[in-house]
Amino acid sequence: MTALLGVSALDAFYGDFQALFGIDFELQQGEAVAVIGANGAGKSTLLKSLAGLVRNRPDAIRFAGREIGDSPAANIVRFGLALVPEGRQLFPSLTVEENLLIGAYGGERTAVTVLSGGQQQMVAIGRGLMSNPSVLLCDEISLGLAPIVVEDIYRMLPRIRGNGTAIVVVEQDIARALRSTDRFYCLQEGRVTLAGRPADADQDAIRAAYFGT
Repeated sequence: MTALLGVSALDAFYGDFQALFGIDFELQQGEAVAVIGANGAGKSTLLKSLAGLVRNRPDAIRFAGREIGDSPAANIVRFGLALVPEGRQLFPSLTVEENLLIGAYGGERTAVTVLSGGQQQMVAIGRGLMSNPSVLLCDEISLGLAPIVVEDIYRMLPRIRGNGTAIVVVEQDIARALRSTDRFYCLQEGRVTLAGRPADADQDAIRAAYFGT
């Protein structure tokens, strides 16, 4: 079966610094895949590459049969990939309604800055879903949030998938990532060190792939 999203021998650079080395990755329609790894492993760079924020050669990334590796971010959103960035990156001068660009909230407008971290994350996810994407890229959506809030956010993911949206989740919490997804890729120093299905994963192998020990 041809993957909805396919990455082949992807390298990524920030100037002269190489952040990713020969990444191979795929995602099927409606699938949830976790990308795990320590800080600096290249997880966010992979999502930025998929979202068009780090440009590449055209054939490095294919989406729905189209080569998109060198496409600008605005085009990639139109193709059907949406990024929920690390740190939420909402527009603090705008209201919730304006961040979402929909009229689903009645009553007085609420400044996004008065929301809790969890509420802001919900707005960030809602903003990502606005374009009705085929793939939602979620970068560290649990970062800095209380455990009970994180549980609420992760309970949303099956509902999002139920609408046919595939999800890529970057997550440092190994256990949570493996509980919430169909497959995983582990990155270390910009390379895939292990990939597979959570049910088949050996914990010692995951630990070695994660920490390089």
